[in-house]
Amino acid sequence: MSSTYDRLVGLLAKGFGVEPGEVAADDTFEGLELDSLALVELTLAVQEEFGVTLTDDDLQAKNTLADAAEVLDAKLVALR
Repeated sequence: MSSTYDRLVGLLAKGFGVEPGEVAADDTFEGLELDSLALVELTLAVQEEFGVTLTDDDLQAKNTLADAAEVLDAKLVALR
């Protein structure tokens, strides 16, 4: 996977108790039992970590980790 994916998993591990070795790219935030408040907190952490701005639609409960990494990669490319 990409370094973006790895950094995202790192944020999940650091702030949300997700074990990096126990998640897969096709896991959804919903499947990881992140509720709407946790998604807001994750969105804020991601914005700080990656230096990007996310909309309410960028990270949703049904998104997979791979989907989220793709969104972040696109945001990072747009910054260049």
